[in-house]
Amino acid sequence: MQDYLKQICTAGEWDDVQITTSLLASLVGVSPSTSSEMIRKLAAVGMVTHRPYGAVALTDAGRSVALRMMRRHRLVETYLVAELGYTWDEVHDEAEVLEHAISDLMLSRIDAKLGHPTRDPHGDPIPDADGVVQRPDARRLSLLEPGESGIIARISDEDPEMLRYFDELAVALDRPVTVLRRLPFGAGTAIALHGPSEVTVDMGDLATRAIWVTRA
Repeated sequence: MQDYLKQICTAGEWDDVQITTSLLASLVGVSPSTSSEMIRKLAAVGMVTHRPYGAVALTDAGRSVALRMMRRHRLVETYLVAELGYTWDEVHDEAEVLEHAISDLMLSRIDAKLGHPTRDPHGDPIPDADGVVQRPDARRLSLLEPGESGIIARISDEDPEMLRYFDELAVALDRPVTVLRRLPFGAGTAIALHGPSEVTVDMGDLATRAIWVTRA
C-alpha cells in the first residue's frame, strides 16, 4: 500500500497527469488487475478516491502516508550517495528496499547526519518531518526557447542509463544552461552548459525532457 501511495504522489509531482489504474500498474510493475484490486483496497480504507474508469486521487490521509514514504526514500538515496559512495544511478532500487526496513529513529539520525537536506541527489524535494514539501518553480529544459537560460534544479531518475549519459556530459544539479538552437528535422536541441568549462552538446528530446531548470 505504501508503494502505491508513493507512486500516485510522485507521478503527479512534476507533471499534471491523470493517474489511472493502468498507469499505476505500469509504475509499480504489476498487472492492471492487481493494480485495480489494490486501488479498491486503498479506497476502502480511505486512502484514495476513485471512480470506475476515472482518475485515482489521494485523500488527505493517503497523501500523508505518501509524503512519509517519499521522505524515507529520498533521505535514504541522499545518504547512500553522500556517505556510502553510491552513484546517483545506483540508489533508486536500494532505497526502494531500505525505505521499508529502517526505523523512525534511524531515519532521524540519517537526516541529522546529512544536515537536514531539502533535496535528494536528483533534485527531488525531501518532505520535512511535518510533510511540508518545498518544490522549486522549475520547468522542463525542453520547454525553453532558443536564447533562454536556466539553472538545473532536477534530473529525472527514471532511467539509470540516462543518468550515466548525463554524467559523461557533466550535467549536474545547479549547473547553468542555455538553449542555443533547435536542431533541424527534429534532431534535438543544442545546449550550452556553463561553469568552470563551457561545453556545447546536442541533446535529444528525451534528454531535454528529463531535465528541469529554474530561471537563471
